[in-house]
Amino acid sequence: MEKITRKQILNKTNVEYGDYAINHILGCAHGCRYPCYAFMMAKRFGKVKNYEDWINPKLVENAVDLLKKELPKKQKNIKSVHLCFATDPFMVGYPEVTEMSLEIIKLLDFYGIKCVTLTKGIMPFKELSKFDNKHEFGISLVSLDEDFRKKYEPYSAYYSARIYDLMALCNNNCRTWISVEPYPTPNIIKQDLLSFFNRISFTNKIVFGRWNYNKQIEAYPNYQQFYNNAVNTVIDFCKCNNIEYHIKDKTLKENNE
Repeated sequence: MEKITRKQILNKTNVEYGDYAINHILGCAHGCRYPCYAFMMAKRFGKVKNYEDWINPKLVENAVDLLKKELPKKQKNIKSVHLCFATDPFMVGYPEVTEMSLEIIKLLDFYGIKCVTLTKGIMPFKELSKFDNKHEFGISLVSLDEDFRKKYEPYSAYYSARIYDLMALCNNNCRTWISVEPYPTPNIIKQDLLSFFNRISFTNKIVFGRWNYNKQIEAYPNYQQFYNNAVNTVIDFCKCNNIEYHIKDKTLKENNE
C-alpha cells in the first residue's frame, strides 16, 4: 500500500452531526458510485486524478505521530472524533488500515475522548469490544440487496457481514449506530423501508438521509414526498423501538419545496 505524509491529521468538521474528524487514508478501495462526495471533492481539488486513483488508497504513515502531538493541545475542546468522513477506517483488503485505525482509537481512548466510527468494511469487533463503552461503532447501510451493493458499492463488505459485526458489538454492550444514507428512491431500487428497519432494530442510533449529487431521484415522481413519508416512517419506528435518530439536512422538506 502506498504511503503519504501530512502536516495535520485532526480537523474540525462541518458535518452536522460531527465534531472533529480524522481521515488517515487518501482514497477508498470500496469505490462507491452514488456518486461519492469525498471522491468528487478529492478530484476537484487535485488530491486524486481519477476513479482508479481513488480506489487505490494511500495510508498517511505519520498519522499516529501527528495525533500524539495534536491531542494534548486540543483535548479540552474535543467532544468526539469521527473515523472517517472522507474514507473508511476498516477498508476491505487493507489490514494496515484497520491496524492504524485501532491504534488511533486506542490513543483517543487513553485521552478519554469519544470515538465514532463508520464503515462499509469489516469491523474487528473483538478488538473494538475491549475499548471503553463511550465509543460508538457504526456501519453504512442503505439496502439489503446484494445486486444493489455490487452496482453502487462494488468493493465493499457484504451487507450481511456488516450487520453481523455490528450485532456482535451490540451483544458485547457496545454502542452502535447505522447511517442509512444515501437512501435510494424506488426508481433506483424498490424496497420496503419498514422491513429494512426491522432487520436493524437492535442498534442504538439511526441516521437517515436522502440520495444526493445524482439526478436519478428527480426522475421519480414526487420524490420529495417519498422522502417526507420515509422520514415519518423512520421517526415512528425509532420512537417505538427506543432508538435515537437523526434526520440529515434537506431530507425532509415541507410542501415538497
